[in-house]
Amino acid sequence: MGIEEPSIFASQTQRPLPNASAVLALGIISIVSCCCYGLPGVICSVIALVLYSKDARLYMANPEWYTASSYSNLKTGRICAIIGLIPSILFFLFAIIMMLTVGFGMLSNPQEFFNNI
Repeated sequence: MGIEEPSIFASQTQRPLPNASAVLALGIISIVSCCCYGLPGVICSVIALVLYSKDARLYMANPEWYTASSYSNLKTGRICAIIGLIPSILFFLFAIIMMLTVGFGMLSNPQEFFNNI
């Protein structure tokens, strides 16, 4: 009987995914900030989705290394980012259309605009 050598991975415990909390936080922020002309919501959503794809690849490569709760947070953050992205894009497009409409309306007849002030 010989002495068994311990496995290299036996002492490792599961750890959370590196960006799971960040993805969740950015997803929630994207929902909240979609009404701020849409741009902050779009930026937060895109960052969250990029971080999600990196962490999802990490998890799929070695799921036994990471906790299931961090993967659940990652998926929830992705859903929040998608939910925040859609109204952010719509509100951003609406704001651009309104600026173009009101801006061109003022340029076409500036005297009327300044007489009402």
